[in-house]
Amino acid sequence: MASGGASVASLWTEVNRCGQNGDYTRALKALTKILHENRDDVTALHCKIVCLVQNGSFKEALNVMNTHSKVLGSEAVFEKAYCEYRLNRVESALKTIEGAPEQTDKLKELYGQRYDECKSVYTDLIRNSQDEYEEERKTNLAAVVAAMSQWEKAPLDDLGLPESTYELCYNQALNKLRQAEELCRVSLADDSDVTEEDIESELAVIHSQMAYVMQLQGRTDEALQLYNQVIKLKPSDVGLLAVTANNIITINKDQNVFDSKKKVKLTNAEGVEYKLAKKQLQAIDFNKALLAMYTNQADQCRKLSSSLQSQNPGHPRPVLIQVAQLCREKQHSRAIELLQQFSDQHPESASGIKLTMAQLYLVQACDVLRSIEEFKHKSGMVSALVTMYSHEEDIDGAIDVFKQAIEHYQSEQPGSAAHLALVREAANFKLKYGRKKEAISDLEQLWKQNTNDIHTLAQLISAYSLVDTDKAKSLSKHLPSADTMSFNVDVDELENSHGATYVRKKAAKVTGENLPKEQGHINKFFILGKLPKNYDPKATPDPERWLPMRERTYYRGKKKGKKKEQIGKGTQGATAGASAELDASKTASSPPTSPRPGSASGSSAAPGSNVVPPRQQKPAASGATRKKAPQKKKKGGKGGW
Repeated sequence: MASGGASVASLWTEVNRCGQNGDYTRALKALTKILHENRDDVTALHCKIVCLVQNGSFKEALNVMNTHSKVLGSEAVFEKAYCEYRLNRVESALKTIEGAPEQTDKLKELYGQRYDECKSVYTDLIRNSQDEYEEERKTNLAAVVAAMSQWEKAPLDDLGLPESTYELCYNQALNKLRQAEELCRVSLADDSDVTEEDIESELAVIHSQMAYVMQLQGRTDEALQLYNQVIKLKPSDVGLLAVTANNIITINKDQNVFDSKKKVKLTNAEGVEYKLAKKQLQAIDFNKALLAMYTNQADQCRKLSSSLQSQNPGHPRPVLIQVAQLCREKQHSRAIELLQQFSDQHPESASGIKLTMAQLYLVQACDVLRSIEEFKHKSGMVSALVTMYSHEEDIDGAIDVFKQAIEHYQSEQPGSAAHLALVREAANFKLKYGRKKEAISDLEQLWKQNTNDIHTLAQLISAYSLVDTDKAKSLSKHLPSADTMSFNVDVDELENSHGATYVRKKAAKVTGENLPKEQGHINKFFILGKLPKNYDPKATPDPERWLPMRERTYYRGKKKGKKKEQIGKGTQGATAGASAELDASKTASSPPTSPRPGSASGSSAAPGSNVVPPRQQKPAASGATRKKAPQKKKKGGKGGW
């Protein structure tokens, strides 16, 4: 027994040492051995639960507490409630806290995670407790007050909280977010155990809020980049993920719906309903219905909007979503009836609803105006209809008005001024809204009427460049050359005008021999530079002078210097004179060499041989040409190859 007791004591020493070092995994191994000796050791069980919580093993910790509930009693009430809270079992956590025999500060703080009870709980904790967690409680209290001001329109109370920590600075005002980020980095940089990933994870909530500010300022590209940066970090806070994903969906709107479909899944994570305020959850649900509409899921949109209306009977937004879906289906009369019904039932929201009804009546007015056969092709009527359709962002409807009017004049008054004016306006309208392909037929018709219209030709070439590049190139041949185009532009006045980014320096006076003999017309765009010393005005300039030397046709490589020619080319010990004597190319009686300079011929003993030896040997007789063999430097010794 003595040895067993000594063993348990050493194990407890190991547990204490690992706890101080934060090595909870190793501490668990020692605690397992202790519990093997006594499975009902309350202290060992409690320590094991704490180690499991520190490692994030909440389910395993909860299983240990449930298995040994009789032994533990109320010893681990806080740990049980905390594990249930982290597993998003909020109702179970509340029951555990309410059933505790004593409401400790830890239990109160955990109970304060409920949105409805936060302010009163944290106010009580700050007043009645003194420990190292005071600043964190003040931070949470500031967050609660800010949330209540945002979502419940409650007055923003001055709590007299200092701005000495990055959390408090973050919650006080949006214009101090960057200061909050800097304070966070400075405060965490002193901890050697904190990695860069940990810092970025801590900054995620600040970055998400910064992105929200940028979004409100209209800087959507920067906001989207910052939002996606937060999503990539995969923070453990499901509430933060849901809000960030929702804001990305609001930026995407009816564009990039595939990305929005992926992001909307993050808003459905388990436990989100416990992390967000009611207004936040409501906004997310509205956006889900709108996304269904944008993705042409009409039944899903109607189902979601009807559910939202039943949950929020006095809120106008679910009705407006249903009306928008009906308008996409061209059921304007049904949409107006729905709006009128809601306006009668909820007069407090009638003003906004009636404005929407007026907009729908405007759409119906377009239909009424187009039904008047006598005036629907008049230029004034066409202009009014196009303006109204453009205001409604119904570009297809406006183009259809132009199409019908042009067809009418094509059959009744072809080539008339009114006809061509309509074609011109239709082409400009299509180009304005990026419908270049549809504008081609109108532009071709206009250009055929007047082939000297350079502006129309340029528009036609630009439109064809997206559809048929060959056609665009062929049409570009009809453009006038730069020489034929004359512009009455005063260059001096243009350069000296306000806003000119370049001012030409005055040329120095030309004196002496450089003074031109004949003062003719000089182009003001060219300034005479300094001429070279060997300049000959009578000589023809080299036409290849602008090319690099290596690219000129007459370039033959660098010439060997005189000093290099004096270096012996044979084996070590050979002299320049001996080399010259042995070189048959320098004798008068030697036959002509190959016309290509630098090539080696074969030995005189075997003139017909084409075999090149692997290396040059010492010449045995005159009359043989040699090519310089590569020399290898050899450390020590004076011998040759």
